[in-house]
Amino acid sequence: MMQPDRYSLKEAFVLHRRNFRETSLLLDIFSRDHGIFRLIAKGALRGRGGRSGVLQPFLPLSLAWTSRGEPAVLTAAEARGNIFELSGKNLFCGFYLNELLVRLLPPHDPHERIFACYGQSLQRLQTGGRLDETLRFFELALLEELGYGLLLDYDAESGAEIQAERYYAYGIEQGPVECGAGGSAVRGSVLLGLRNGFLTGHEEILAAKRLMRRVIQHYLGGRPLKSRDLFKYSTYSVFNIE
Repeated sequence: MMQPDRYSLKEAFVLHRRNFRETSLLLDIFSRDHGIFRLIAKGALRGRGGRSGVLQPFLPLSLAWTSRGEPAVLTAAEARGNIFELSGKNLFCGFYLNELLVRLLPPHDPHERIFACYGQSLQRLQTGGRLDETLRFFELALLEELGYGLLLDYDAESGAEIQAERYYAYGIEQGPVECGAGGSAVRGSVLLGLRNGFLTGHEEILAAKRLMRRVIQHYLGGRPLKSRDLFKYSTYSVFNIE
Protein backbone atom coordinates (compact mmCIF):
# COMPACT_ATOMS: atom_id res chain seq x y z
CA MET A 1 0.00 0.00 0.00
CA MET A 2 1.29 3.47 -0.90
CA GLN A 3 2.38 5.41 2.16
CA PRO A 4 0.87 8.90 2.59
CA ASP A 5 3.01 12.00 2.21
CA ARG A 6 3.66 13.63 5.57
CA TYR A 7 4.14 17.35 6.05
CA SER A 8 5.60 18.81 9.24
CA LEU A 9 4.46 22.10 10.72
CA LYS A 10 4.04 24.67 7.93
CA GLU A 11 2.94 28.31 8.04
CA ALA A 12 -0.67 28.63 6.93
CA PHE A 13 -4.03 30.33 7.28
CA VAL A 14 -7.55 28.89 7.25
CA LEU A 15 -9.45 30.74 4.53
CA HIS A 16 -12.80 28.98 4.91
CA ARG A 17 -14.22 26.29 7.18
CA ARG A 18 -17.41 24.29 7.30
CA ASN A 19 -18.70 21.37 9.29
CA PHE A 20 -18.02 17.93 7.84
CA ARG A 21 -20.11 14.99 9.05
CA GLU A 22 -20.75 15.12 12.80
CA THR A 23 -17.45 16.05 14.44
CA SER A 24 -15.05 17.15 11.71
CA LEU A 25 -14.22 20.28 9.73
CA LEU A 26 -13.49 20.72 6.04
CA LEU A 27 -10.96 23.55 5.59
CA ASP A 28 -9.66 25.61 2.69
CA ILE A 29 -6.01 26.26 3.56
CA PHE A 30 -3.50 28.81 2.26
CA SER A 31 0.02 27.61 3.02
CA ARG A 32 3.17 29.60 2.35
CA ASP A 33 4.97 26.56 0.93
CA HIS A 34 2.07 24.58 -0.58
CA GLY A 35 -0.46 27.17 -1.73
CA ILE A 36 -4.21 26.51 -1.68
CA PHE A 37 -5.50 23.07 -0.77
CA ARG A 38 -8.30 21.31 1.13
CA LEU A 39 -7.86 19.66 4.49
CA ILE A 40 -10.05 17.54 6.78
CA ALA A 41 -9.70 18.11 10.52
CA LYS A 42 -11.10 14.87 11.91
CA GLY A 43 -12.79 15.16 15.30
CA ALA A 44 -12.13 18.91 15.49
CA LEU A 45 -15.62 19.54 16.92
CA ARG A 46 -15.44 16.75 19.49
CA GLY A 47 -15.58 18.01 23.08
CA ARG A 48 -13.29 20.52 24.71
CA GLY A 49 -10.18 18.83 23.41
CA GLY A 50 -11.09 19.48 19.78
CA ARG A 51 -9.08 21.74 17.49
CA SER A 52 -12.02 23.91 16.44
CA GLY A 53 -10.88 26.89 18.50
CA VAL A 54 -7.52 27.22 16.78
CA LEU A 55 -8.75 26.48 13.24
CA GLN A 56 -10.12 29.97 12.66
CA PRO A 57 -9.76 32.37 9.72
CA PHE A 58 -7.29 35.23 10.19
CA LEU A 59 -5.21 33.33 12.75
CA PRO A 60 -1.57 32.61 11.74
CA LEU A 61 -1.10 28.85 12.12
CA SER A 62 1.46 26.10 11.89
CA LEU A 63 -0.15 22.96 10.44
CA ALA A 64 0.95 19.38 9.84
CA TRP A 65 -0.92 16.91 7.66
CA THR A 66 -0.78 13.68 5.72
CA SER A 67 -1.95 13.26 2.15
CA ARG A 68 -2.73 10.48 -0.29
CA GLY A 69 -4.67 12.94 -2.42
CA GLU A 70 -7.38 15.52 -1.89
CA PRO A 71 -8.41 16.32 0.76
CA ALA A 72 -5.42 15.91 3.07
CA VAL A 73 -5.86 15.00 6.75
CA LEU A 74 -4.76 17.32 9.54
CA THR A 75 -2.40 15.83 12.13
CA ALA A 76 -1.38 18.90 14.17
CA ALA A 77 -2.30 22.56 14.50
CA GLU A 78 -0.95 25.37 16.65
CA ALA A 79 -1.18 29.15 16.59
CA ARG A 80 2.00 30.97 15.61
CA GLY A 81 0.76 34.42 16.56
CA ASN A 82 -2.31 36.35 17.60
CA ILE A 83 -5.48 36.36 15.55
CA PHE A 84 -6.05 39.46 13.42
CA GLU A 85 -9.00 41.12 15.16
CA LEU A 86 -11.37 42.17 12.37
CA SER A 87 -14.91 43.41 12.82
CA GLY A 88 -17.60 45.24 10.91
CA LYS A 89 -16.63 46.32 7.40
CA ASN A 90 -13.02 45.22 8.01
CA LEU A 91 -14.21 41.65 8.62
CA PHE A 92 -16.17 41.61 5.35
CA CYS A 93 -13.05 42.87 3.56
CA GLY A 94 -11.08 39.99 5.10
CA PHE A 95 -13.64 37.50 3.77
CA TYR A 96 -13.29 39.14 0.35
CA LEU A 97 -9.51 38.60 0.36
CA ASN A 98 -10.01 34.98 1.39
CA GLU A 99 -12.47 34.31 -1.42
CA LEU A 100 -10.20 35.91 -4.01
CA LEU A 101 -7.38 33.57 -2.99
CA VAL A 102 -9.57 30.45 -3.13
CA ARG A 103 -11.11 31.41 -6.46
CA LEU A 104 -8.06 32.71 -8.33
CA LEU A 105 -4.99 30.83 -7.10
CA PRO A 106 -4.39 27.41 -8.67
CA PRO A 107 -4.31 24.58 -6.07
CA HIS A 108 -1.01 23.32 -4.66
CA ASP A 109 0.92 26.18 -6.24
CA PRO A 110 3.08 28.07 -3.69
CA HIS A 111 3.00 31.85 -3.80
CA GLU A 112 5.23 33.13 -0.99
CA ARG A 113 4.96 36.76 -2.11
CA ILE A 114 1.16 36.68 -1.96
CA PHE A 115 1.27 34.84 1.36
CA ALA A 116 3.33 37.71 2.78
CA CYS A 117 1.08 40.31 1.10
CA TYR A 118 -2.00 38.62 2.59
CA GLY A 119 -0.57 38.88 6.10
CA GLN A 120 0.32 42.53 5.55
CA SER A 121 -3.19 43.25 4.26
CA LEU A 122 -4.76 41.65 7.33
CA GLN A 123 -2.49 43.81 9.49
CA ARG A 124 -3.68 46.92 7.68
CA LEU A 125 -7.31 45.89 8.09
CA GLN A 126 -6.75 45.34 11.81
CA THR A 127 -5.00 48.66 12.41
CA GLY A 128 -7.47 50.76 10.45
CA GLY A 129 -5.51 51.33 7.26
CA ARG A 130 -7.49 52.74 4.34
CA LEU A 131 -9.76 49.92 3.24
CA ASP A 132 -10.01 50.98 -0.39
CA GLU A 133 -6.23 51.08 -0.79
CA THR A 134 -5.75 47.80 1.10
CA LEU A 135 -8.16 45.98 -1.24
CA ARG A 136 -7.01 47.60 -4.47
CA PHE A 137 -3.33 46.94 -3.91
CA PHE A 138 -3.93 43.37 -2.79
CA GLU A 139 -5.91 42.81 -5.99
CA LEU A 140 -3.08 44.32 -8.04
CA ALA A 141 -0.45 42.16 -6.32
CA LEU A 142 -2.53 39.01 -6.80
CA LEU A 143 -3.09 39.69 -10.51
CA GLU A 144 0.62 40.45 -10.99
CA GLU A 145 1.53 37.16 -9.29
CA LEU A 146 -0.80 35.28 -11.63
CA GLY A 147 0.71 36.90 -14.71
CA TYR A 148 -2.25 39.25 -15.26
CA GLY A 149 -0.55 42.44 -14.10
CA LEU A 150 -2.15 45.71 -15.24
CA LEU A 151 -0.35 48.10 -17.58
CA LEU A 152 -0.47 51.42 -15.72
CA ASP A 153 2.51 53.38 -17.07
CA TYR A 154 2.05 53.68 -20.84
CA ASP A 155 -0.59 53.97 -23.52
CA ALA A 156 -0.87 50.47 -25.01
CA GLU A 157 -1.10 51.81 -28.59
CA SER A 158 1.14 54.87 -28.74
CA GLY A 159 3.64 53.95 -26.04
CA ALA A 160 3.29 57.46 -24.56
CA GLU A 161 3.47 57.87 -20.80
CA ILE A 162 0.12 58.05 -19.02
CA GLN A 163 -0.90 61.65 -18.35
CA ALA A 164 -2.86 62.37 -15.17
CA GLU A 165 -5.32 64.81 -16.78
CA ARG A 166 -6.17 62.65 -19.81
CA TYR A 167 -8.69 59.81 -20.16
CA TYR A 168 -8.12 56.20 -21.19
CA ALA A 169 -10.20 53.23 -22.25
CA TYR A 170 -8.78 50.22 -20.41
CA GLY A 171 -8.81 46.96 -22.39
CA ILE A 172 -8.25 44.09 -19.98
CA GLU A 173 -6.10 42.07 -22.38
CA GLN A 174 -4.52 45.17 -23.90
CA GLY A 175 -4.11 48.04 -21.44
CA PRO A 176 -5.00 51.74 -21.53
CA VAL A 177 -5.60 53.62 -24.78
CA GLU A 178 -6.23 57.36 -24.76
CA CYS A 179 -9.83 58.36 -25.46
CA GLY A 180 -12.35 61.04 -24.68
CA ALA A 181 -14.05 61.47 -21.31
CA GLY A 182 -17.27 59.62 -20.61
CA GLY A 183 -18.53 56.05 -20.54
CA SER A 184 -16.10 53.70 -18.83
CA ALA A 185 -13.07 55.93 -19.53
CA VAL A 186 -10.58 56.13 -16.67
CA ARG A 187 -8.70 59.29 -15.82
CA GLY A 188 -4.93 58.93 -16.02
CA SER A 189 -4.58 60.02 -12.39
CA VAL A 190 -6.42 56.81 -11.38
CA LEU A 191 -3.98 54.61 -13.29
CA LEU A 192 -1.02 56.49 -11.85
CA GLY A 193 -2.50 56.29 -8.36
CA LEU A 194 -2.79 52.51 -8.66
CA ARG A 195 0.78 52.32 -9.97
CA ASN A 196 2.17 54.53 -7.19
CA GLY A 197 0.17 52.98 -4.34
CA PHE A 198 -1.83 56.05 -3.39
CA LEU A 199 -5.37 57.08 -4.36
CA THR A 200 -6.71 60.56 -3.62
CA GLY A 201 -10.25 61.86 -3.61
CA HIS A 202 -13.62 60.14 -3.61
CA GLU A 203 -14.01 60.06 -7.39
CA GLU A 204 -10.56 58.56 -7.94
CA ILE A 205 -11.21 55.88 -5.32
CA LEU A 206 -14.55 54.93 -6.93
CA ALA A 207 -13.04 54.87 -10.43
CA ALA A 208 -10.23 52.60 -9.25
CA LYS A 209 -12.79 50.29 -7.63
CA ARG A 210 -14.86 50.10 -10.82
CA LEU A 211 -11.82 49.31 -12.93
CA MET A 212 -10.49 46.63 -10.58
CA ARG A 213 -13.94 45.06 -10.21
CA ARG A 214 -14.21 44.75 -13.99
CA VAL A 215 -10.74 43.18 -14.23
CA ILE A 216 -11.35 40.76 -11.34
CA GLN A 217 -14.70 39.67 -12.79
CA HIS A 218 -13.02 39.00 -16.11
CA TYR A 219 -10.55 36.58 -14.54
CA LEU A 220 -13.30 34.98 -12.46
CA GLY A 221 -15.10 34.20 -15.70
CA GLY A 222 -18.02 36.37 -14.65
CA ARG A 223 -18.88 34.18 -11.66
CA PRO A 224 -20.13 36.26 -8.70
CA LEU A 225 -18.30 36.45 -5.39
CA LYS A 226 -20.28 35.36 -2.33
CA SER A 227 -18.41 37.82 -0.12
CA ARG A 228 -19.68 40.72 -2.25
CA ASP A 229 -23.25 39.51 -1.79
CA LEU A 230 -22.73 39.31 1.96
CA PHE A 231 -21.33 42.83 1.97
CA LYS A 232 -24.10 44.20 -0.25
CA TYR A 233 -26.86 42.94 2.04
CA SER A 234 -25.10 43.81 5.29
CA THR A 235 -25.51 47.01 7.29
CA TYR A 236 -22.02 47.98 6.10
CA SER A 237 -22.91 48.22 2.40
CA VAL A 238 -23.23 51.96 2.90
CA PHE A 239 -19.43 52.15 2.96
CA ASN A 240 -19.26 50.83 -0.63
CA ILE A 241 -15.76 49.45 -0.11
CA GLU A 242 -15.54 46.07 -1.85
